[in-house]
Amino acid sequence: MPRWMMCNPRNIRTLTATLKSLMAEPKRTIIRALADGVKGTNDIYMELQKSGFHMPRSTLYYHLSTLQKSGIIEMVGYREQGGGAPEKLWKLKVRRIGVDLVTGEIFRE
Repeated sequence: MPRWMMCNPRNIRTLTATLKSLMAEPKRTIIRALADGVKGTNDIYMELQKSGFHMPRSTLYYHLSTLQKSGIIEMVGYREQGGGAPEKLWKLKVRRIGVDLVTGEIFRE
């Protein structure tokens, strides 16, 4: 086992949870959709549809929540549209995640 993995077991769990969030589709598509900047929930949903992911909106909200809890994305506000409920706006919180091989610390940029 590499030395950095032996430094702190919490780091291994954190890294594993983060990578699990990033590696699975449709989360990768959501991350790519947010690479250009702030997008609304409907914009993200349309990107998923164009990429071949046909899912109920409740499933989209699950993926957004998972990415938000892992610190990858964040909600930055609301957009008012017509008389309905306001739409949440999302953006990437970090663009890079890495591991310091000496200390075993995980960094996010």
